[in-house]
Amino acid sequence: MRFDRDVGTRSTQADAPLKIIHLANHVLEIGNGIVNVMVDLACCQADAGHQVVVASAGGEYEALLARHGVRHIRLEQEPKVTKLLSMCWWLNRIISAEKPDIIHAHMMTGMLISRLIRFGRAYRLVSTVHNEFQRSATVMGFADRVVAVGSAVAASMARRGVPAGRLRTIANGTINSPRRPRRESLSLPAVATMELSHPNVMTVAGMYHRKGIGVLLNAFASVEATMPPAHLYLVGDGPDRTEFEAQSASLGLTDRAHFLGFQADIPGLLAQADVFTLASLRDPFPLVVIEAREAGCAIVASNVDGIPEAVGFGGAGVLVPPGDAPALSSALQTMLSSETERQAWRARARANLEWLYVDRVNREYLSVYEEVLGRGVSSPAEAEARR
Repeated sequence: MRFDRDVGTRSTQADAPLKIIHLANHVLEIGNGIVNVMVDLACCQADAGHQVVVASAGGEYEALLARHGVRHIRLEQEPKVTKLLSMCWWLNRIISAEKPDIIHAHMMTGMLISRLIRFGRAYRLVSTVHNEFQRSATVMGFADRVVAVGSAVAASMARRGVPAGRLRTIANGTINSPRRPRRESLSLPAVATMELSHPNVMTVAGMYHRKGIGVLLNAFASVEATMPPAHLYLVGDGPDRTEFEAQSASLGLTDRAHFLGFQADIPGLLAQADVFTLASLRDPFPLVVIEAREAGCAIVASNVDGIPEAVGFGGAGVLVPPGDAPALSSALQTMLSSETERQAWRARARANLEWLYVDRVNREYLSVYEEVLGRGVSSPAEAEARR
């Protein structure tokens, strides 16, 4: 017997260990949700006794993978036609040596090359659709089993033509992630690495237009004008950061909007947030919303894609129309001006978290693997029942 990462639960070691290869472009610790989901899965599967390999261009998470018994094999993966033959050749060598039962592709390039070289091989191919809004998501639909990270993503992939017989929904979950130091109780506060000013609003997001950063800055300018001296903390990096910093300056927010860049200590920062917000225009099922709920944040977020599901369709956070700066500003002002309101939403955020544990995600993926190998049955209804 062994203890799972969930406190007080047990499971047996795998009766018939699987050989699993996860494919992703890299394992950099840069806040990439796709990489974080894959790293969590690989570590949990190795902890359960399976033989797990991650093939990528490498990154900081290699050390964590090794501690959990996951082998990392270097495989450059880039969406470039000129490198297609080389990538196929190297993956072919890896597969010939490892003889996997399952290849699990998390990004388009890995999915494409593993499909191209499969002829005559016995492995089964599973893909996870993390960013359905990208055109490349169509390629992910050619796996033996296509896993959507939330109900909205599943509906979209069904509209793209993925049949129900191959489509499964496994909502993201990140509580008790192997990437985070284990806390024996959710009641224990995180230890902050920097001290924030109050009152404050925080977002944790890549600096991309898709994340609604421009909308948030416009909304916060209205908040700051009516109830100074509020502060806005923007955690994350990305190609559009310079543009957003210029927008912030033009709005007169230089002393109020703080661009912190990438930060590894997200729990420590969320523990200090008066209000957490995510103003995304598109977002399949963001991990940071789960992290904000675990931290007990009062949440205001866009009513788009997988965000409503992540906050219990409004039960654990206030939802506003995406792109609507006045509505976002109004919700933020209400939260900031009332301690009673904030405390009520903090309690709601921390309620009904059981289905957001990473262990549940791992079990459901293993069920999909068993099914596609002909060893068990997994269906959308069963996945929903487990939640």
